Amino acid sequence: MKLWSILGNSQRLDGGAMFGNAPRAMWEKWIAPDAENRIPLACRCLLVEGLNGRNVLFETGIGAFFEPRLRERFGVQEQTHVLLDSLQRAGFSHEDIDAVVLSHLHFDHAGGLLAAWQEGKPASLLFPKATYVVGEECWQRALNPHPRDRASFIAELQPLLEASGRLERVQGSPTLGMQVRFTYSNGHTPGLMLAEIAPGEGGEGGVVFCADLIPGRPWVHLPVTMGYDRNPELLIDEKKTFLEDKLARGVRLYFTHDVECAMARVVRDAKGRFSTTDEHAELLGVAA
Repeated sequence: MKLWSILGNSQRLDGGAMFGNAPRAMWEKWIAPDAENRIPLACRCLLVEGLNGRNVLFETGIGAFFEPRLRERFGVQEQTHVLLDSLQRAGFSHEDIDAVVLSHLHFDHAGGLLAAWQEGKPASLLFPKATYVVGEECWQRALNPHPRDRASFIAELQPLLEASGRLERVQGSPTLGMQVRFTYSNGHTPGLMLAEIAPGEGGEGGVVFCADLIPGRPWVHLPVTMGYDRNPELLIDEKKTFLEDKLARGVRLYFTHDVECAMARVVRDAKGRFSTTDEHAELLGVAA
Protein backbone atom coordinates (compact mmCIF):
# COMPACT_ATOMS: atom_id res chain seq x y z
CA MET A 1 0.00 0.00 0.00
CA LYS A 2 1.02 3.58 -0.70
CA LEU A 3 -0.21 6.75 1.01
CA TRP A 4 -0.83 10.05 -0.76
CA SER A 5 -1.84 13.31 0.94
CA ILE A 6 -4.37 14.92 -1.38
CA LEU A 7 -5.29 18.57 -0.90
CA GLY A 8 -8.81 19.80 -1.53
CA ASN A 9 -10.11 23.35 -1.45
CA SER A 10 -8.92 25.43 1.50
CA GLN A 11 -10.79 27.70 3.90
CA ARG A 12 -10.34 30.64 6.20
CA LEU A 13 -12.56 30.49 9.28
CA ASP A 14 -12.86 32.56 12.43
CA GLY A 15 -10.05 31.63 14.80
CA GLY A 16 -12.21 32.00 17.87
CA ALA A 17 -14.71 29.48 16.49
CA MET A 18 -11.94 27.04 15.63
CA PHE A 19 -10.39 27.23 19.12
CA GLY A 20 -13.50 27.28 21.29
CA ASN A 21 -12.78 28.72 24.75
CA ALA A 22 -9.02 29.10 24.19
CA PRO A 23 -8.16 32.84 24.32
CA ARG A 24 -6.78 34.53 21.22
CA ALA A 25 -3.56 35.38 23.10
CA MET A 26 -2.91 31.64 23.15
CA TRP A 27 -4.14 30.38 19.78
CA GLU A 28 -2.66 33.17 17.67
CA LYS A 29 0.78 31.83 18.67
CA TRP A 30 -0.14 28.56 16.96
CA ILE A 31 -1.86 29.94 13.83
CA ALA A 32 -1.67 33.63 12.91
CA PRO A 33 -5.06 35.18 12.03
CA ASP A 34 -5.68 37.65 9.21
CA ALA A 35 -7.23 41.11 9.55
CA GLU A 36 -10.69 39.51 9.76
CA ASN A 37 -9.66 37.18 12.61
CA ARG A 38 -9.71 34.16 10.26
CA ILE A 39 -7.12 31.39 10.22
CA PRO A 40 -6.06 29.26 7.22
CA LEU A 41 -7.35 25.69 7.14
CA ALA A 42 -6.56 22.85 4.78
CA CYS A 43 -9.12 20.30 3.64
CA ARG A 44 -6.69 17.41 3.23
CA CYS A 45 -7.75 13.95 2.10
CA LEU A 46 -5.85 10.67 2.27
CA LEU A 47 -5.55 8.38 -0.74
CA VAL A 48 -4.51 4.80 -0.05
CA GLU A 49 -3.35 3.11 -3.23
CA GLY A 50 -3.54 -0.68 -3.24
CA LEU A 51 -5.72 -1.19 -0.17
CA ASN A 52 -6.82 -4.77 -0.81
CA GLY A 53 -6.23 -4.05 -4.49
CA ARG A 54 -8.33 -0.89 -4.46
CA ASN A 55 -7.80 2.87 -4.46
CA VAL A 56 -9.56 4.24 -1.39
CA LEU A 57 -9.99 7.96 -0.71
CA PHE A 58 -10.58 9.03 2.87
CA GLU A 59 -12.74 12.17 2.74
CA THR A 60 -13.13 14.69 -0.09
CA GLY A 61 -12.72 18.10 1.53
CA ILE A 62 -15.06 21.03 1.03
CA GLY A 63 -14.96 20.99 -2.77
CA ALA A 64 -16.29 23.75 -5.01
CA PHE A 65 -20.05 23.11 -4.86
CA PHE A 66 -20.94 26.41 -3.17
CA GLU A 67 -22.42 29.23 -5.21
CA PRO A 68 -20.24 32.39 -5.08
CA ARG A 69 -22.16 34.04 -2.23
CA LEU A 70 -21.84 31.01 0.04
CA ARG A 71 -18.27 30.35 -1.05
CA GLU A 72 -17.37 33.79 0.29
CA ARG A 73 -19.43 33.34 3.47
CA PHE A 74 -17.65 30.11 4.38
CA GLY A 75 -14.20 31.33 3.42
CA VAL A 76 -13.51 28.90 0.57
CA GLN A 77 -10.39 30.24 -1.12
CA GLU A 78 -10.46 28.68 -4.59
CA GLN A 79 -13.12 28.62 -7.31
CA THR A 80 -11.88 25.44 -9.02
CA HIS A 81 -12.26 21.91 -7.65
CA VAL A 82 -8.79 21.57 -6.12
CA LEU A 83 -9.30 17.92 -5.13
CA LEU A 84 -9.55 16.85 -8.77
CA ASP A 85 -6.36 18.75 -9.63
CA SER A 86 -4.53 17.19 -6.67
CA LEU A 87 -5.62 13.70 -7.67
CA GLN A 88 -4.39 14.35 -11.20
CA ARG A 89 -0.98 15.49 -9.95
CA ALA A 90 -0.71 12.21 -8.05
CA GLY A 91 -1.54 10.29 -11.24
CA PHE A 92 -5.22 9.56 -10.55
CA SER A 93 -8.65 10.81 -11.53
CA HIS A 94 -11.87 10.65 -9.56
CA GLU A 95 -12.89 7.81 -11.88
CA ASP A 96 -9.99 5.70 -10.54
CA ILE A 97 -11.33 5.72 -6.98
CA ASP A 98 -12.98 2.49 -5.82
CA ALA A 99 -14.24 3.66 -2.43
CA VAL A 100 -14.69 7.00 -0.64
CA VAL A 101 -14.76 6.82 3.16
CA LEU A 102 -16.40 9.74 4.99
CA SER A 103 -15.77 10.36 8.68
CA HIS A 104 -19.01 12.39 8.75
CA LEU A 105 -21.13 14.45 6.37
CA HIS A 106 -20.32 18.05 7.29
CA PHE A 107 -19.77 20.01 4.09
CA ASP A 108 -16.06 20.63 4.66
CA HIS A 109 -15.47 16.87 4.66
CA ALA A 110 -18.00 15.66 2.09
CA GLY A 111 -18.52 18.59 -0.29
CA GLY A 112 -15.80 17.34 -2.62
CA LEU A 113 -18.12 14.48 -3.64
CA LEU A 114 -20.01 17.03 -5.75
CA ALA A 115 -19.00 18.57 -9.05
CA ALA A 116 -18.07 22.25 -9.07
CA TRP A 117 -20.95 24.72 -9.00
CA GLN A 118 -22.28 25.87 -12.34
CA GLU A 119 -25.07 28.41 -12.58
CA GLY A 120 -28.38 26.84 -13.51
CA LYS A 121 -27.14 23.24 -13.15
CA PRO A 122 -28.21 20.86 -10.35
CA ALA A 123 -25.73 19.28 -7.97
CA SER A 124 -24.15 16.05 -9.27
CA LEU A 125 -21.90 13.36 -7.81
CA LEU A 126 -18.31 12.63 -8.80
CA PHE A 127 -16.47 9.29 -8.32
CA PRO A 128 -18.74 7.22 -10.60
CA LYS A 129 -17.23 3.81 -9.68
CA ALA A 130 -16.79 4.36 -5.96
CA THR A 131 -18.69 2.91 -3.05
CA TYR A 132 -19.55 5.72 -0.64
CA VAL A 133 -18.84 4.48 2.90
CA VAL A 134 -20.70 6.37 5.66
CA GLY A 135 -21.32 5.50 9.29
CA GLU A 136 -24.99 4.82 10.07
CA GLU A 137 -25.13 7.28 12.97
CA CYS A 138 -23.55 10.04 10.86
CA TRP A 139 -26.05 9.29 8.12
CA GLN A 140 -28.99 9.64 10.49
CA ARG A 141 -27.60 12.92 11.83
CA ALA A 142 -27.38 14.30 8.28
CA LEU A 143 -30.99 13.28 7.60
CA ASN A 144 -32.22 14.75 10.89
CA PRO A 145 -29.77 17.47 11.91
CA HIS A 146 -30.03 19.45 15.12
CA PRO A 147 -30.67 23.20 14.65
CA ARG A 148 -27.14 23.78 16.00
CA ASP A 149 -25.46 22.08 13.05
CA ARG A 150 -28.14 22.09 10.34
CA ALA A 151 -26.10 24.53 8.24
CA SER A 152 -23.14 22.12 8.28
CA PHE A 153 -24.89 19.64 5.97
CA ILE A 154 -25.57 19.70 2.22
CA ALA A 155 -29.29 19.13 1.67
CA GLU A 156 -28.80 17.81 -1.87
CA LEU A 157 -26.06 15.32 -0.98
CA GLN A 158 -27.92 12.62 0.93
CA PRO A 159 -30.56 12.00 -1.80
CA LEU A 160 -27.83 11.81 -4.44
CA LEU A 161 -25.83 9.28 -2.40
CA GLU A 162 -28.88 7.11 -1.84
CA ALA A 163 -29.92 7.26 -5.50
CA SER A 164 -26.43 6.22 -6.64
CA GLY A 165 -26.98 2.63 -5.51
CA ARG A 166 -23.39 2.67 -4.20
CA LEU A 167 -23.97 3.90 -0.65
CA GLU A 168 -22.71 1.66 2.15
CA ARG A 169 -24.13 2.64 5.53
CA VAL A 170 -22.15 0.83 8.19
CA GLN A 171 -22.05 0.11 11.88
CA GLY A 172 -18.85 -1.23 13.38
CA SER A 173 -16.21 -2.04 10.77
CA PRO A 174 -17.23 -1.92 7.10
CA THR A 175 -16.13 -4.32 4.41
CA LEU A 176 -12.79 -2.78 3.49
CA GLY A 177 -10.81 -5.74 4.80
CA MET A 178 -8.52 -6.34 7.73
CA GLN A 179 -6.23 -3.47 6.74
CA VAL A 180 -8.77 -0.88 7.96
CA ARG A 181 -10.31 -0.67 11.42
CA PHE A 182 -12.94 1.83 12.52
CA THR A 183 -13.68 3.42 15.88
CA TYR A 184 -16.28 6.06 16.66
CA SER A 185 -16.43 9.39 18.50
CA ASN A 186 -19.38 11.55 19.58
CA GLY A 187 -17.84 14.74 20.94
CA HIS A 188 -17.73 16.60 17.62
CA THR A 189 -20.78 15.03 15.97
CA PRO A 190 -22.67 11.78 16.60
CA GLY A 191 -20.91 8.75 15.16
CA LEU A 192 -17.76 10.43 13.81
CA MET A 193 -15.98 7.53 12.08
CA LEU A 194 -12.22 7.31 12.61
CA ALA A 195 -10.36 5.12 10.12
CA GLU A 196 -7.11 3.41 11.08
CA ILE A 197 -5.23 2.13 8.05
CA ALA A 198 -2.72 -0.73 7.85
CA PRO A 199 -2.41 -1.70 11.49
CA GLY A 200 0.33 -4.28 11.83
CA GLU A 201 0.24 -7.64 13.54
CA GLY A 202 -1.10 -7.07 17.03
CA GLY A 203 -2.46 -3.65 16.02
CA GLU A 204 0.86 -1.80 16.03
CA GLY A 205 1.79 0.89 13.52
CA GLY A 206 -0.39 2.25 10.77
CA VAL A 207 -1.96 5.70 10.43
CA VAL A 208 -5.28 7.04 11.68
CA PHE A 209 -7.39 9.71 9.97
CA CYS A 210 -8.15 12.04 12.88
CA ALA A 211 -10.92 14.00 11.13
CA ASP A 212 -12.48 16.60 13.47
CA LEU A 213 -11.59 14.79 16.68
CA ILE A 214 -8.12 16.35 16.21
CA PRO A 215 -8.15 18.75 13.22
CA GLY A 216 -4.42 19.56 13.45
CA ARG A 217 -1.43 19.78 15.76
CA PRO A 218 -2.74 22.55 18.10
CA TRP A 219 -5.79 20.40 18.93
CA VAL A 220 -3.57 17.53 20.13
CA HIS A 221 -3.36 19.55 23.36
CA LEU A 222 -6.19 17.99 25.42
CA PRO A 223 -8.07 21.12 26.61
CA VAL A 224 -8.26 22.63 23.11
CA THR A 225 -11.57 22.06 21.33
CA MET A 226 -13.57 23.81 18.61
CA GLY A 227 -16.64 25.96 19.03
CA TYR A 228 -18.23 23.62 16.48
CA ASP A 229 -17.95 20.59 18.78
CA ARG A 230 -21.33 19.45 20.15
CA ASN A 231 -19.91 18.21 23.46
CA PRO A 232 -16.43 19.58 24.26
CA GLU A 233 -16.03 17.77 27.59
CA LEU A 234 -16.89 14.43 26.02
CA LEU A 235 -14.53 15.19 23.14
CA ILE A 236 -11.65 15.84 25.55
CA ASP A 237 -12.26 12.51 27.27
CA GLU A 238 -12.44 10.74 23.89
CA LYS A 239 -9.29 12.47 22.71
CA LYS A 240 -7.34 11.42 25.81
CA THR A 241 -8.29 7.76 25.32
CA PHE A 242 -7.59 8.04 21.59
CA LEU A 243 -4.12 9.56 22.01
CA GLU A 244 -3.08 7.17 24.77
CA ASP A 245 -4.00 4.27 22.52
CA LYS A 246 -2.18 5.63 19.45
CA LEU A 247 0.92 6.43 21.52
CA ALA A 248 0.99 2.93 23.01
CA ARG A 249 0.65 1.26 19.60
CA GLY A 250 2.83 3.63 17.56
CA VAL A 251 -0.02 4.74 15.27
CA ARG A 252 0.67 7.93 13.32
CA LEU A 253 -1.85 10.80 13.23
CA TYR A 254 -3.17 12.14 9.91
CA PHE A 255 -4.56 15.69 9.98
CA THR A 256 -7.16 17.10 7.61
CA HIS A 257 -7.19 20.81 8.60
CA ASP A 258 -3.52 21.48 9.45
CA VAL A 259 -2.09 23.62 6.65
CA GLU A 260 1.53 22.71 7.35
CA CYS A 261 1.39 19.10 8.57
CA ALA A 262 -0.23 16.02 7.04
CA MET A 263 1.08 13.33 9.39
CA ALA A 264 2.95 13.13 12.69
CA ARG A 265 3.65 10.87 15.64
CA VAL A 266 2.19 11.61 19.05
CA VAL A 267 4.45 11.99 22.10
CA ARG A 268 3.82 12.83 25.76
CA ASP A 269 6.10 14.74 28.11
CA ALA A 270 6.83 14.16 31.81
CA LYS A 271 3.83 16.30 32.79
CA GLY A 272 1.49 14.19 30.68
CA ARG A 273 1.00 16.76 27.91
CA PHE A 274 0.60 15.42 24.39
CA SER A 275 2.36 16.92 21.38
CA THR A 276 3.74 15.75 18.03
CA THR A 277 7.05 14.80 16.46
CA ASP A 278 8.28 13.33 13.16
CA GLU A 279 6.05 15.69 11.20
CA HIS A 280 5.46 15.37 7.45
CA ALA A 281 4.08 18.21 5.33
CA GLU A 282 2.91 15.83 2.58
CA LEU A 283 2.91 12.19 1.58
CA LEU A 284 3.84 11.31 -1.97
CA GLY A 285 3.22 7.62 -2.42
CA VAL A 286 4.98 6.56 0.78
CA ALA A 287 4.69 2.98 1.96
CA ALA A 288 2.01 2.39 4.56
